[in-house]
Amino acid sequence: MIRALTVFTENIDDPAAAVEEIQAQLEKGPGFLKNTVGIIACHYEFVLAGTAKAICASLPFDTAGTISSVQATNESQGTLLLTILILTSDDVEFKTVITSSLRTDSGKAIEEAYTRVSGGEKPALIFTFAPFLLENSGDGYVDVISRISGGAPCFGTLAVDDTSDFRECYMVYNGEHYRDRMSLILCYGNINPHFYLAAISEDKLLDRAALITSSQGHILKEVNGRPVVEFFENLGLTKASETSYAMTSLPFMLDYGDGTPMVSKVFIGLNEQKHAICAGTMPEGSTLYIGVFDKGDVLLTSGKLIGQALREVESPSVILGYSCISRSMSLGSDLFAEVDLVRGEIAGKVPALLAYSGGEICPTRINAAFAINRFHNNTIILCIF
Repeated sequence: MIRALTVFTENIDDPAAAVEEIQAQLEKGPGFLKNTVGIIACHYEFVLAGTAKAICASLPFDTAGTISSVQATNESQGTLLLTILILTSDDVEFKTVITSSLRTDSGKAIEEAYTRVSGGEKPALIFTFAPFLLENSGDGYVDVISRISGGAPCFGTLAVDDTSDFRECYMVYNGEHYRDRMSLILCYGNINPHFYLAAISEDKLLDRAALITSSQGHILKEVNGRPVVEFFENLGLTKASETSYAMTSLPFMLDYGDGTPMVSKVFIGLNEQKHAICAGTMPEGSTLYIGVFDKGDVLLTSGKLIGQALREVESPSVILGYSCISRSMSLGSDLFAEVDLVRGEIAGKVPALLAYSGGEICPTRINAAFAINRFHNNTIILCIF
Protein backbone atom coordinates (compact mmCIF):
# COMPACT_ATOMS: atom_id res chain seq x y z
CA MET A 1 0.00 0.00 0.00
CA ILE A 2 1.20 3.47 -0.92
CA ARG A 3 0.12 6.71 0.70
CA ALA A 4 0.63 9.90 -1.29
CA LEU A 5 0.54 13.65 -0.72
CA THR A 6 1.60 16.74 -2.66
CA VAL A 7 3.36 19.91 -1.50
CA PHE A 8 4.08 23.07 -3.46
CA THR A 9 5.46 26.59 -3.33
CA GLU A 10 5.51 29.66 -5.55
CA ASN A 11 8.32 31.25 -3.52
CA ILE A 12 11.25 31.32 -5.93
CA ASP A 13 13.57 33.96 -4.54
CA ASP A 14 13.54 33.22 -0.79
CA PRO A 15 14.82 29.67 -0.17
CA ALA A 16 14.31 29.88 3.61
CA ALA A 17 10.70 30.97 3.23
CA ALA A 18 10.07 28.25 0.62
CA VAL A 19 11.47 25.58 2.95
CA GLU A 20 9.27 26.85 5.78
CA GLU A 21 6.21 26.74 3.50
CA ILE A 22 6.92 23.15 2.41
CA GLN A 23 7.56 22.01 5.98
CA ALA A 24 4.28 23.55 7.14
CA GLN A 25 2.40 21.54 4.49
CA LEU A 26 4.20 18.35 5.53
CA GLU A 27 3.23 18.88 9.18
CA LYS A 28 -0.43 18.94 8.16
CA GLY A 29 -0.01 15.71 6.17
CA PRO A 30 -0.45 12.10 7.30
CA GLY A 31 3.23 11.53 8.09
CA PHE A 32 5.81 9.22 6.56
CA LEU A 33 5.83 5.44 6.57
CA LYS A 34 8.94 3.20 6.42
CA ASN A 35 9.98 4.06 2.83
CA THR A 36 9.52 7.43 1.15
CA VAL A 37 10.49 9.14 -2.11
CA GLY A 38 9.56 12.39 -3.83
CA ILE A 39 8.84 13.16 -7.50
CA ILE A 40 9.57 16.82 -8.24
CA ALA A 41 8.53 19.19 -11.03
CA CYS A 42 9.49 22.85 -11.05
CA HIS A 43 10.15 25.92 -13.14
CA TYR A 44 13.85 26.30 -13.93
CA GLU A 45 14.08 29.51 -11.89
CA PHE A 46 13.79 27.38 -8.74
CA VAL A 47 17.03 25.57 -9.51
CA LEU A 48 18.89 28.67 -10.70
CA ALA A 49 17.91 30.49 -7.49
CA GLY A 50 19.01 27.59 -5.27
CA THR A 51 15.50 27.22 -3.87
CA ALA A 52 14.96 23.68 -5.15
CA LYS A 53 18.27 22.64 -3.60
CA ALA A 54 17.32 24.13 -0.23
CA ILE A 55 13.91 22.47 -0.23
CA CYS A 56 15.25 19.04 -1.18
CA ALA A 57 18.04 19.30 1.41
CA SER A 58 15.38 19.83 4.08
CA LEU A 59 13.57 16.59 3.21
CA PRO A 60 14.43 13.23 4.83
CA PHE A 61 14.11 11.33 1.53
CA ASP A 62 15.42 11.37 -2.05
CA THR A 63 13.71 13.39 -4.76
CA ALA A 64 13.93 13.06 -8.55
CA GLY A 65 12.17 14.75 -11.43
CA THR A 66 12.52 17.43 -14.08
CA ILE A 67 11.99 21.03 -15.03
CA SER A 68 8.50 21.60 -16.44
CA SER A 69 6.77 24.57 -18.04
CA VAL A 70 3.44 23.95 -16.25
CA GLN A 71 2.56 21.87 -13.20
CA ALA A 72 -0.64 21.20 -11.30
CA THR A 73 -1.84 19.41 -8.19
CA ASN A 74 -5.28 19.26 -6.63
CA GLU A 75 -4.44 22.42 -4.67
CA SER A 76 -2.44 24.45 -7.19
CA GLN A 77 -1.44 25.05 -10.78
CA GLY A 78 0.90 27.43 -12.51
CA THR A 79 4.11 28.06 -14.42
CA LEU A 80 6.30 29.61 -11.69
CA LEU A 81 5.75 26.70 -9.34
CA LEU A 82 7.60 23.90 -7.56
CA THR A 83 5.63 20.76 -6.72
CA ILE A 84 6.59 17.47 -5.10
CA LEU A 85 4.53 14.29 -5.16
CA ILE A 86 5.53 12.26 -2.09
CA LEU A 87 5.08 8.49 -2.08
CA THR A 88 5.40 6.70 1.27
CA SER A 89 4.86 3.03 2.10
CA ASP A 90 5.62 0.21 4.52
CA ASP A 91 5.58 -2.50 1.87
CA VAL A 92 7.04 -0.75 -1.20
CA GLU A 93 10.76 0.00 -1.33
CA PHE A 94 12.16 2.87 -3.42
CA LYS A 95 15.73 2.90 -4.76
CA THR A 96 17.02 6.03 -6.51
CA VAL A 97 20.09 6.53 -8.67
CA ILE A 98 21.63 9.09 -11.01
CA THR A 99 23.61 8.22 -14.15
CA SER A 100 26.86 9.64 -15.42
CA SER A 101 26.70 11.85 -18.53
CA LEU A 102 24.39 10.68 -21.32
CA ARG A 103 26.33 12.56 -23.99
CA THR A 104 29.01 9.99 -24.82
CA ASP A 105 27.46 6.52 -24.31
CA SER A 106 23.98 6.90 -22.85
CA GLY A 107 23.30 3.16 -22.87
CA LYS A 108 26.39 2.38 -20.82
CA ALA A 109 25.63 5.22 -18.39
CA ILE A 110 22.08 3.98 -17.79
CA GLU A 111 23.09 0.33 -17.45
CA GLU A 112 25.86 1.08 -14.97
CA ALA A 113 23.57 3.20 -12.79
CA TYR A 114 20.74 0.68 -12.87
CA THR A 115 23.05 -2.22 -12.01
CA ARG A 116 24.49 -0.25 -9.11
CA VAL A 117 21.17 -0.17 -7.22
CA SER A 118 19.00 -2.98 -8.58
CA GLY A 119 20.93 -5.89 -7.07
CA GLY A 120 19.80 -7.98 -10.03
CA GLU A 121 16.18 -7.89 -8.83
CA LYS A 122 13.47 -6.86 -11.30
CA PRO A 123 11.48 -3.83 -10.12
CA ALA A 124 7.70 -3.69 -10.23
CA LEU A 125 7.95 -0.17 -11.70
CA ILE A 126 10.66 2.25 -12.84
CA PHE A 127 10.20 6.02 -12.86
CA THR A 128 12.54 7.72 -15.35
CA PHE A 129 13.56 11.38 -15.56
CA ALA A 130 15.93 12.85 -18.15
CA PRO A 131 16.91 16.20 -19.66
CA PHE A 132 15.97 17.14 -23.21
CA LEU A 133 18.98 16.45 -25.43
CA LEU A 134 18.53 17.00 -29.16
CA GLU A 135 21.39 14.60 -29.99
CA ASN A 136 19.81 11.66 -28.14
CA SER A 137 16.60 9.76 -28.82
CA GLY A 138 14.25 8.97 -25.98
CA ASP A 139 13.62 5.61 -27.65
CA GLY A 140 17.25 4.73 -27.01
CA TYR A 141 16.79 5.37 -23.29
CA VAL A 142 13.63 3.26 -23.18
CA ASP A 143 15.17 0.36 -25.10
CA VAL A 144 18.12 0.17 -22.70
CA ILE A 145 15.94 0.32 -19.58
CA SER A 146 13.58 -2.32 -20.94
CA ARG A 147 16.47 -4.65 -21.74
CA ILE A 148 18.44 -4.34 -18.52
CA SER A 149 15.35 -4.53 -16.30
CA GLY A 150 13.90 -7.60 -17.97
CA GLY A 151 10.90 -5.69 -19.27
CA ALA A 152 9.85 -3.86 -16.10
CA PRO A 153 7.20 -1.19 -16.79
CA CYS A 154 8.83 2.21 -17.22
CA PHE A 155 7.08 5.56 -16.79
CA GLY A 156 8.56 9.04 -16.93
CA THR A 157 9.37 12.23 -18.74
CA LEU A 158 11.96 14.39 -20.44
CA ALA A 159 12.35 17.93 -19.15
CA VAL A 160 10.79 20.90 -20.90
CA ASP A 161 11.02 24.60 -20.15
CA ASP A 162 9.40 27.79 -21.44
CA THR A 163 12.47 29.27 -23.14
CA SER A 164 12.50 29.68 -26.93
CA ASP A 165 15.43 27.28 -27.39
CA PHE A 166 14.80 24.85 -24.48
CA ARG A 167 18.15 25.75 -22.94
CA GLU A 168 17.07 25.20 -19.30
CA CYS A 169 15.72 21.64 -19.62
CA TYR A 170 17.28 20.08 -16.53
CA MET A 171 16.81 16.82 -14.73
CA VAL A 172 16.60 17.48 -10.99
CA TYR A 173 17.96 15.00 -8.43
CA ASN A 174 18.01 15.81 -4.70
CA GLY A 175 17.86 19.48 -5.58
CA GLU A 176 20.85 19.47 -7.95
CA HIS A 177 20.15 20.13 -11.63
CA TYR A 178 21.80 18.41 -14.58
CA ARG A 179 21.71 19.01 -18.34
CA ASP A 180 23.13 15.60 -19.30
CA ARG A 181 22.11 12.98 -16.71
CA MET A 182 19.15 10.72 -16.00
CA SER A 183 17.68 9.71 -12.66
CA LEU A 184 15.71 6.57 -11.90
CA ILE A 185 13.38 5.51 -9.10
CA LEU A 186 13.11 1.72 -8.84
CA CYS A 187 10.01 0.51 -7.00
CA TYR A 188 9.85 -2.94 -5.36
CA GLY A 189 7.06 -4.66 -3.47
CA ASN A 190 3.31 -4.29 -3.19
CA ILE A 191 2.59 -1.94 -6.09
CA ASN A 192 0.24 -2.54 -9.02
CA PRO A 193 0.54 0.36 -11.50
CA HIS A 194 -2.02 1.05 -14.22
CA PHE A 195 -1.05 3.04 -17.32
CA TYR A 196 -3.17 5.11 -19.67
CA LEU A 197 -2.21 7.21 -22.69
CA ALA A 198 -3.81 9.18 -25.49
CA ALA A 199 -2.44 11.17 -28.40
CA ILE A 200 -4.90 12.01 -31.17
CA SER A 201 -8.36 10.87 -32.27
CA GLU A 202 -8.43 8.47 -35.21
CA ASP A 203 -10.59 10.81 -37.27
CA LYS A 204 -7.79 13.41 -37.07
CA LEU A 205 -5.41 11.24 -39.12
CA LEU A 206 -4.90 12.18 -42.76
CA ASP A 207 -5.74 9.44 -45.25
CA ARG A 208 -2.19 9.37 -46.63
CA ALA A 209 -0.28 6.49 -45.04
CA ALA A 210 3.38 6.05 -46.00
CA LEU A 211 5.88 3.24 -45.47
CA ILE A 212 9.19 4.23 -43.89
CA THR A 213 11.77 2.79 -46.27
CA SER A 214 14.98 4.47 -45.06
CA SER A 215 15.90 5.87 -41.66
CA GLN A 216 18.73 6.05 -39.18
CA GLY A 217 17.58 6.27 -35.59
CA HIS A 218 15.56 9.48 -35.29
CA ILE A 219 16.52 10.64 -38.82
CA LEU A 220 13.82 9.91 -41.41
CA LYS A 221 15.30 9.76 -44.92
CA GLU A 222 12.77 8.12 -47.24
CA VAL A 223 9.13 7.09 -47.31
CA ASN A 224 7.62 4.92 -50.02
CA GLY A 225 11.10 4.70 -51.56
CA ARG A 226 11.28 8.45 -52.18
CA PRO A 227 13.00 11.33 -50.29
CA VAL A 228 10.97 12.50 -47.33
CA VAL A 229 10.93 16.09 -48.65
CA GLU A 230 8.90 14.84 -51.64
CA PHE A 231 6.38 13.40 -49.18
CA PHE A 232 6.08 16.80 -47.52
CA GLU A 233 5.79 18.47 -50.92
CA ASN A 234 2.92 16.19 -51.95
CA LEU A 235 1.10 17.16 -48.75
CA GLY A 236 1.70 20.88 -49.29
CA LEU A 237 4.02 21.06 -46.28
CA THR A 238 7.27 22.12 -47.93
CA LYS A 239 7.37 25.58 -46.33
CA ALA A 240 6.37 24.31 -42.90
CA SER A 241 8.99 21.56 -42.98
CA GLU A 242 11.75 24.12 -43.53
CA THR A 243 11.10 25.85 -40.18
CA SER A 244 12.09 24.14 -36.93
CA TYR A 245 9.15 22.98 -34.80
CA ALA A 246 6.66 24.49 -37.27
CA MET A 247 4.81 21.17 -37.57
CA THR A 248 4.21 20.43 -33.88
CA SER A 249 0.47 20.48 -34.59
CA LEU A 250 0.96 17.76 -37.23
CA PRO A 251 2.12 14.69 -35.28
CA PHE A 252 3.60 11.66 -36.97
CA MET A 253 1.73 8.54 -35.86
CA LEU A 254 3.75 5.32 -36.22
CA ASP A 255 2.25 1.87 -36.63
CA TYR A 256 5.02 -0.60 -35.79
CA GLY A 257 3.05 -3.45 -37.36
CA ASP A 258 3.35 -5.61 -34.24
CA GLY A 259 -0.17 -5.24 -32.89
CA THR A 260 0.74 -2.54 -30.35
CA PRO A 261 -0.99 0.87 -30.39
CA MET A 262 0.34 3.59 -32.67
CA VAL A 263 2.92 5.92 -31.14
CA SER A 264 3.20 9.65 -31.78
CA LYS A 265 6.45 11.39 -32.75
CA VAL A 266 7.24 15.06 -33.33
CA PHE A 267 8.95 16.39 -36.48
CA ILE A 268 11.64 18.86 -35.39
CA GLY A 269 13.11 20.06 -38.68
CA LEU A 270 15.26 19.21 -41.71
CA ASN A 271 19.01 18.64 -41.55
CA GLU A 272 21.51 19.72 -44.22
CA GLN A 273 20.77 16.59 -46.26
CA LYS A 274 17.02 17.43 -46.24
CA HIS A 275 16.31 14.46 -44.00
CA ALA A 276 13.67 14.83 -41.30
CA ILE A 277 14.91 15.09 -37.71
CA CYS A 278 12.32 13.60 -35.37
CA ALA A 279 12.02 13.48 -31.58
CA GLY A 280 12.13 9.70 -31.54
CA THR A 281 13.24 6.67 -33.51
CA MET A 282 11.56 6.14 -36.90
CA PRO A 283 12.00 2.38 -37.59
CA GLU A 284 12.16 1.17 -41.17
CA GLY A 285 9.13 -0.91 -42.07
CA SER A 286 6.80 1.13 -39.88
CA THR A 287 3.78 2.84 -41.36
CA LEU A 288 3.59 6.60 -40.91
CA TYR A 289 0.43 8.68 -40.68
CA ILE A 290 0.20 12.44 -40.21
CA GLY A 291 -2.43 13.82 -37.89
CA VAL A 292 -3.93 17.26 -37.41
CA PHE A 293 -3.72 18.42 -33.81
CA ASP A 294 -6.00 21.14 -32.37
CA LYS A 295 -7.27 22.42 -29.04
CA GLY A 296 -10.57 20.61 -29.32
CA ASP A 297 -8.95 17.24 -29.81
CA VAL A 298 -6.44 17.82 -27.00
CA LEU A 299 -9.29 18.39 -24.57
CA LEU A 300 -11.41 15.59 -26.01
CA THR A 301 -8.68 12.95 -25.75
CA SER A 302 -7.54 14.08 -22.29
CA GLY A 303 -11.09 14.13 -20.96
CA LYS A 304 -11.82 10.65 -22.27
CA LEU A 305 -8.55 9.34 -20.86
CA ILE A 306 -8.92 10.57 -17.29
CA GLY A 307 -12.58 9.53 -17.28
CA GLN A 308 -11.66 6.00 -18.36
CA ALA A 309 -8.85 5.75 -15.81
CA LEU A 310 -11.03 6.84 -12.90
CA ARG A 311 -13.75 4.37 -13.90
CA GLU A 312 -11.40 1.42 -14.25
CA VAL A 313 -8.99 1.80 -11.32
CA GLU A 314 -10.69 0.99 -8.05
CA SER A 315 -9.80 3.22 -5.07
CA PRO A 316 -6.59 4.73 -6.53
CA SER A 317 -3.94 6.09 -4.15
CA VAL A 318 -2.21 8.47 -6.55
CA ILE A 319 -2.20 9.83 -10.11
CA LEU A 320 0.99 10.95 -11.85
CA GLY A 321 0.52 12.44 -15.31
CA TYR A 322 2.66 14.04 -18.00
CA SER A 323 1.43 15.78 -21.15
CA CYS A 324 3.56 16.73 -24.14
CA ILE A 325 4.44 20.39 -24.55
CA SER A 326 3.07 20.19 -28.10
CA ARG A 327 -0.40 19.66 -26.60
CA SER A 328 0.07 22.85 -24.60
CA MET A 329 1.09 24.71 -27.78
CA SER A 330 -2.19 23.68 -29.38
CA LEU A 331 -4.14 25.36 -26.56
CA GLY A 332 -3.05 28.83 -27.65
CA SER A 333 -3.65 31.45 -24.96
CA ASP A 334 -5.74 29.04 -22.88
CA LEU A 335 -2.59 27.61 -21.30
CA PHE A 336 -4.21 25.74 -18.42
CA ALA A 337 -7.20 24.29 -20.29
CA GLU A 338 -5.91 20.71 -20.25
CA VAL A 339 -4.80 20.64 -16.62
CA ASP A 340 -8.05 22.41 -15.64
CA LEU A 341 -10.02 19.65 -17.31
CA VAL A 342 -8.02 16.83 -15.71
CA ARG A 343 -8.09 18.44 -12.27
CA GLY A 344 -11.84 18.90 -12.62
CA GLU A 345 -12.32 15.21 -13.34
CA ILE A 346 -10.14 14.20 -10.37
CA ALA A 347 -12.09 16.65 -8.19
CA GLY A 348 -9.57 16.45 -5.36
CA LYS A 349 -10.41 12.82 -4.65
CA VAL A 350 -6.92 11.42 -5.38
CA PRO A 351 -3.49 13.01 -4.72
CA ALA A 352 -2.16 14.00 -8.15
CA LEU A 353 0.74 15.66 -9.90
CA LEU A 354 0.38 16.76 -13.53
CA ALA A 355 3.18 18.36 -15.54
CA TYR A 356 4.12 19.17 -19.10
CA SER A 357 6.84 17.13 -20.78
CA GLY A 358 9.47 17.19 -23.50
CA GLY A 359 8.83 13.49 -24.25
CA GLU A 360 6.74 10.87 -22.51
CA ILE A 361 7.75 7.35 -21.42
CA CYS A 362 4.91 4.89 -20.86
CA PRO A 363 4.12 1.23 -21.59
CA THR A 364 1.69 0.48 -24.40
CA ARG A 365 1.15 -3.12 -23.34
CA ILE A 366 1.87 -5.20 -20.23
CA ASN A 367 1.61 -8.92 -19.60
CA ALA A 368 2.74 -11.14 -16.74
CA ALA A 369 6.27 -11.43 -18.12
CA PHE A 370 7.18 -7.99 -19.45
CA ALA A 371 6.02 -4.54 -20.51
CA ILE A 372 6.34 -3.05 -23.98
CA ASN A 373 7.67 0.40 -23.07
CA ARG A 374 7.57 3.20 -25.63
CA PHE A 375 8.79 6.78 -25.97
CA HIS A 376 6.02 9.15 -27.05
CA ASN A 377 5.43 12.72 -28.23
CA ASN A 378 2.13 14.65 -28.49
CA THR A 379 0.79 12.33 -25.80
CA ILE A 380 -0.76 12.53 -22.35
CA ILE A 381 0.25 9.63 -20.09
CA LEU A 382 -1.04 8.58 -16.67
CA CYS A 383 0.33 6.22 -14.03
CA ILE A 384 -2.23 5.29 -11.38
CA PHE A 385 -1.92 2.94 -8.41
